Amino acid sequence: MASLDAQQKDHFSLSRWLLGKPLETTALPHQVITRPIGLAVFASDALSSTAYATEEILIILALAGTGASTLGLSIPIAFAIAALLIIVTISYRQTIYAYPNGGGAYIVARDNLGELPAQIAGAALLTDYILTVAVSVSSGVAQITSGFPGLFPYKVYMAIGVIVLMTVVNLRGVKESGRIFAVPTYFFLGTMFLTLIVGFVRYVLGDLPTVVDVEVMHESTHALTLFLILRAFSSGCAALTGIEAISNGITAFKQPRSHNAAVTLIWMSGLLISLFLGITLIAHQIHAMPSDTETVISQLGRTIYGNGSIFYIMTLTGTALILLMAANTSYADFPRLAALHAGDGFLPRQLTYRGSRLVFSWGIMGLATCASLLVLVAQASTTRLIPLYAIGVFMSFTMSQTGMVVRLRKIGKLQPGEEVQGRETVMRYDPHWRLKSFISGFGAFCTGIVMIVFAVTKFTTGAWFVIILIPTLVFVFFRIHYHYRDVAHALSLEGKPVEVEKRPVQTIILVDDVHAETVRLVDFAKSLDHPWHTIHIAVNPDKVNAIREKWEKRIGEGELVIIPSPYRLLAEPLRQYIEDLQAQTPGSYVHIIMGHLAMDTYWEQALHQNSAMFFNLALGRMERVGVTSVPYQIHRAHNGQHVAESEGIPVRRMEEVPEG
Repeated sequence: MASLDAQQKDHFSLSRWLLGKPLETTALPHQVITRPIGLAVFASDALSSTAYATEEILIILALAGTGASTLGLSIPIAFAIAALLIIVTISYRQTIYAYPNGGGAYIVARDNLGELPAQIAGAALLTDYILTVAVSVSSGVAQITSGFPGLFPYKVYMAIGVIVLMTVVNLRGVKESGRIFAVPTYFFLGTMFLTLIVGFVRYVLGDLPTVVDVEVMHESTHALTLFLILRAFSSGCAALTGIEAISNGITAFKQPRSHNAAVTLIWMSGLLISLFLGITLIAHQIHAMPSDTETVISQLGRTIYGNGSIFYIMTLTGTALILLMAANTSYADFPRLAALHAGDGFLPRQLTYRGSRLVFSWGIMGLATCASLLVLVAQASTTRLIPLYAIGVFMSFTMSQTGMVVRLRKIGKLQPGEEVQGRETVMRYDPHWRLKSFISGFGAFCTGIVMIVFAVTKFTTGAWFVIILIPTLVFVFFRIHYHYRDVAHALSLEGKPVEVEKRPVQTIILVDDVHAETVRLVDFAKSLDHPWHTIHIAVNPDKVNAIREKWEKRIGEGELVIIPSPYRLLAEPLRQYIEDLQAQTPGSYVHIIMGHLAMDTYWEQALHQNSAMFFNLALGRMERVGVTSVPYQIHRAHNGQHVAESEGIPVRRMEEVPEG
């Protein structure tokens, strides 16, 4: 026992070192965050997109050549994206106040558009969160390899390592992970605004040089068409990803939740627009070029500060950190959204369970697994992942704002002072419902157009996969939902006669051999005060006589039944025997008792057959059959020998059982 206790203590100490001290359920209301921490948790995704949104615009425009007039189109495209961002921000601010319990597009669509649109919005967002982790981490690693080219061959391993690290940190809880990730978020903001200010000052003074020594991305030349401009616009719209994050996580904020979330949203949008436009303008002035080996941010920092300077290193470091930390937004929102789906019966119920630190641990692990697989498939290439990106989030933008239009039109039909209880919140008459409805409607129109443009312009480069994936996920969601609905119907007692009566129970002990474990099984069966007998499935006929002799000599009571198994099967002969037994006594229960050797370590456990789980699966579908697994603990003593746990076993019988 001392050895087991020591191992359990080692396990708990390792768990506490990685995840921290377990929190009581009553501590959940205290695991809330302030606005500055909320900005770090929920805005890192949106802010990080400024590191690659401008670059993605230039990559598409460069298909028509790298002349100044062509790449100069990045500026009007950036202003159009900024205008769209303002519209979406205003619309989501309305959503935050309308739905103070969070849930974002999923809840809004479910409340106003119906179950199918809600599942489409949820599938789109869940897909986008997985892609956010893969894109942001891959882009962060690209920033690092830009400064240290020798690390380029290891970028996939670096990306997966970052995902593992972020998973562990987020399993520690939202509050603690927010504090940890606040430092790199604000470091990025400081270094980027310093870089932009220095760049603009040097431009005004006429001292801003142009970038040199850039290995320009080689692409086949295309004509500069409206289609190409729309492709560049859709690529740059990656800057909007993450705007919805705060509306999904309102419950993580301190009271008043809606107000704090709305203020944080405004902060985030203001910072995002400033950074995005500033980077695009300075990139144009220094003639930044799309490159496979150096990012635009690296070109910008190298040109403004000089290659190798401390400020250049700080710019690269801050950008890499915010890109890596951007995944934290998904870690904050994906588990919450998955838990909402699971609570409604559209995903496995396990996703609603909170871990020791009051976070949705299963959701966090699922996100990490999917993102790691995506990084492996795409080889941590941001350019390969971007075509898959943003379709889902713009689909959720469109559904969320359309749902708000439907809600506001319902509110407009109320009388002043009238209230109506909706599925999620109370609806009250709002004299400004027409203006708010117009804002949400216009936002839905714009994001819907962007979604279509994204799907058409990037269909052949990978967007087809997401267009197929989202309907597939929705199909899976409803299959899960129908399963849970059918199970609930089968378990319901409503309208059914309830018959509770005492029935005869026939106990069967299942043995493979006769040893100390068998003694415990017999003791357990006798303690139940039901008729019992023992069966042995004769997979090896040569053992039968020896087992009979040991049974008579060492147990000496009860009937031992040998079931032949000429084809060396275990479950099938046992099932047939049980069916024959039940036929003899209709309505009776059959109780199967089997042993299970419990070892100290996982590798020792793997050395044994562990057939209890196999029999549970094989017998689980049989009516009125119960299976009990009785563990027999074998522990390692201090001298290295194994000893059996003898509690509850009469000393006489233990002495009669030979070692082994």
